Amino acid sequence: MFLEIITPDKKLFSGKVKSIKLPGADGSFGMLNKHAPIISSLKKGVVKVVDENNVTENFAINGGVIEMVNNKAILLAE
Repeated sequence: MFLEIITPDKKLFSGKVKSIKLPGADGSFGMLNKHAPIISSLKKGVVKVVDENNVTENFAINGGVIEMVNNKAILLAE
């Protein structure tokens, strides 16, 4: 799946990933390839991204929103 992490200041990440772990407003959740369409609010925490080469990157956010449609996820982070 394709993921973009965008803040008001800059684009933090853009690329293909295997999985994403997110701090959802109602609890942590993960997303894998071909996840069902979803829009969810996020709370302060760490977004864990595993890319296609199994390299893990962590991004600290202060909240935001994620949308997943047609195997493309866009995370608008604070």
